[in-house]
Amino acid sequence: MAVSAERRGTGVSRRLLAAPAVLCAALALAGCGDMSRFQTASHPSAATPAKPARTAVHTPAAEREHERILASYGGAYDDPRLEALINKTVERLVAVSERPDLAYKVTILNSGAVNAFALPTGQLYVTRGLVALANDTSELSSVLSHEMAHVLAKHAAIREDQARQAALVSHVVTEMGTDPDLTALALAKSKLTLASFSRAQEFEADGIGVGISARAHFDPYGAARFLAAMERNAALKAGKPSLDPRSQDFLSSHPATPERVQNAQANARQYSAPAHGERDREIYLDAIDNIVYGEDPSEGFVRGRRFLHPKLGFTFQAPEGFALDNTAQAVIGVREGGSQAMRFDVVRVPAEQKLTEYLNSGWMENVDKASTEELTINGFPAASAVASGEQWQFRVYALRFGSDVYRFIFATRHKTTESERNARETVASFRRLTLDEIQAARPLRIKVITVQPGDTVESLSHRMAGVDHPAERFRVLNGLDPHAQVKVRSRVKIVVD
Repeated sequence: MAVSAERRGTGVSRRLLAAPAVLCAALALAGCGDMSRFQTASHPSAATPAKPARTAVHTPAAEREHERILASYGGAYDDPRLEALINKTVERLVAVSERPDLAYKVTILNSGAVNAFALPTGQLYVTRGLVALANDTSELSSVLSHEMAHVLAKHAAIREDQARQAALVSHVVTEMGTDPDLTALALAKSKLTLASFSRAQEFEADGIGVGISARAHFDPYGAARFLAAMERNAALKAGKPSLDPRSQDFLSSHPATPERVQNAQANARQYSAPAHGERDREIYLDAIDNIVYGEDPSEGFVRGRRFLHPKLGFTFQAPEGFALDNTAQAVIGVREGGSQAMRFDVVRVPAEQKLTEYLNSGWMENVDKASTEELTINGFPAASAVASGEQWQFRVYALRFGSDVYRFIFATRHKTTESERNARETVASFRRLTLDEIQAARPLRIKVITVQPGDTVESLSHRMAGVDHPAERFRVLNGLDPHAQVKVRSRVKIVVD
């Protein structure tokens, strides 16, 4: 859960659900990897475009958009060595672009997602997740030049018209009321329209970007390599659809297909033969050595079925079969098949208000007041109640931890003994973290090492910490084909804690 503007430093948003219908819609959409209440486009210029500007000026609208992006993506990532490399790369690209008079400002976002985007004012954004995935400066330059191309081609004005249509759809969705199926259908149609509309823009930006990189003497084939790496990275996430706008990757707003990779290769062939451009691999690996990888523990993080928040000092564990996702607003859990789901967040409850009174205060409709009961869970004051909707049955818990009140909302299509047990066991697992656990909750980092005689993909992947599918992850991180082997004395990336 991300740091909210109203409670910066706690790492938790305090938004309330207006009614169970909102959660119903969110949970119904969760099965297809889309949530209506988190309908933030992963390419912000498509969501809230600012007016085009000739340089990277700080207009009030641009400042608001910049702050929104920082809030959505965990803030800026501070790494002077990496910033220096990126700024130097941008300077090379700008000098050979069609508009060398334009100024660009690059912000590295503190997010493990693989994403990049640009505002029409010349603000460029790359996540540290994207930086960690790239293997050389030419691959990074392909992303930066692609985003510069969106600015040069004035795609923002077209996206602005599309955003107005999306806003209209959102208004219609709001007027639909509480039918989650209609909501899902309307939002899906809107999303498809945006995706199909942007396809031509992405191909155009690819062509412009490859040309800029080539003229800056970077290897123009970096674009094709990085598109392929992103596809393989996305494949590793298959089956784990994220509900968090922060975790949506570059492919969500920059559709990649074999056709697009082939197109990038064709563009590159116009400028040079393979392996003739500069990659600057060693300089790049030096710059990314020791950067944070994946989730930042200061925001709370997921390890398997367990959620831990070292800064706030608590943890809990979801039931078997649940996949947890730490979104900006809440921790969301969805069971395989989508028949059960849960939401964990924090809410404002006055210290003098009883938790039973809070559960019956009207923030959630159709609460069975007769079901409300006071509880003590692991020494913490708590309360529980049930509520019902047209398609979902709810079990709600409120738990007071220090000055905060945390809320567990469990939803099931059909109330069963198992669903009740899952809810009880999850809430019962909520506890304080020990001092040792807090100290051990360090972020994962990228470590660049030199391959020694006898090292293999398998042996090196066994040194990886905190990642799933370590062998496949190692290959993707290092741009290795499925059957390729590491070369002695070459440098590779591993993930360590």
